[in-house]
Amino acid sequence: MAALDVEHAKMETHIRTLKLSGHVGFDSLPDQLVNKSVQNGFVFNILCIGETGLGKSTLMDSLFNTNFESTPSPHNLPTVKLKAHTYELQESNVRLKLTICDTVGYGDQVNKEDSFKAVVDYIDAQFEAYLQEELKIKRSISAYHDSRLHVCLYFICPTGHGLKSIDLVCMKKLDTKVNIIPIIAKADTISKTELQKFKSKIMQELQNNGVEIYQFPTDDESVSDVNSSMNSHIPFAVVGSTDFVKIGNKTVRARQYPWGTVQDKDRNERPIIYEDAEWEEDLSQTQKELTLNLEVTQQAVSQHLKSLGIINKQSNWVPYELKPRHVERRLCMSEMLLARHKKSVLHQFVTGDEKWIHYDNPERRKSWGLPGHASTSTVKPNIHGKKLMLCIWWDQRGVVYYELLSPCETITETLTKHN
Repeated sequence: MAALDVEHAKMETHIRTLKLSGHVGFDSLPDQLVNKSVQNGFVFNILCIGETGLGKSTLMDSLFNTNFESTPSPHNLPTVKLKAHTYELQESNVRLKLTICDTVGYGDQVNKEDSFKAVVDYIDAQFEAYLQEELKIKRSISAYHDSRLHVCLYFICPTGHGLKSIDLVCMKKLDTKVNIIPIIAKADTISKTELQKFKSKIMQELQNNGVEIYQFPTDDESVSDVNSSMNSHIPFAVVGSTDFVKIGNKTVRARQYPWGTVQDKDRNERPIIYEDAEWEEDLSQTQKELTLNLEVTQQAVSQHLKSLGIINKQSNWVPYELKPRHVERRLCMSEMLLARHKKSVLHQFVTGDEKWIHYDNPERRKSWGLPGHASTSTVKPNIHGKKLMLCIWWDQRGVVYYELLSPCETITETLTKHN
């Protein structure tokens, strides 16, 4: 017994205690996968299709906040060529192997019938290369650079009239091979109203021609709301810039105009700042319309309008809208008549007349405007209102007296003498 106790005591003295380097459990698997993905880096391949000069390279620079040093493409290339460039990018501790494939000379030829063939051949070649790598006896997929395209950004010219034939044909040929996201390039060249109509027309033409574009998945409840909102904005309207503008104490990538600045959206999700010119672009808008167009709360709209000194005014009623040339013509005729009869005895005469008129009290629309400025005009909606007799007397200086008779009353001798 004594010997056994001695041996047991010796074993206890040689027992080593190891400290755990971290939590042990299958709940740490997601963190391990994230760490492994960050360590290996990510691969992303983009295909940019669009006519020369639509800002494809500029948008890539703005999207990844870098300068890829691309050279401008000429407009006289006989055929379409695809150029792929691979870049190693890093943000914080995340590495990205980015491949941007540009369609050089797309849409510049007189005969654009075969413009899409070079794009289709390139996509098929990437699938074939990956297939050949998988069929090898000694394959190394982990080290192989997968050049298959993840997304195709199709740049649409901002004409406002719809898609061109080359756009529909090309997207129809590619919709089964790659994820297509239509983009309206240089969206700052058209107004917001035109942009919404342009978007609706593009989506209608895509549906009528059976073109399938990429839709963000909404089956996952955690991202269904965000993805549904993204799907409602397709096709995306984008503006890119390579210039940096100093706004306050911060230098940002933006496009500067005499009437305001278009700023690249802050990556920290800070509030969007709208220029005063954007608020004053159309003062006939109601608070509800401004809220929908600017995507802000109605309280923010009201407070900012008050800070600008803009007040709510009732619109003026006019029989119909006069064009500037008609107003100028009336003014010239009035000045000529006044100059002709300035030294006559017309100021001694008072003229009276009666006329049936369409009397109506239409609903006028209020609008926001600066103090001292004229309010907007509203065209009379109903020209077949109730008829009333108008009795009016005037001299050279203007109207002296007028009276609206009752609906069942007409002009008589007694009423004339009374007036």
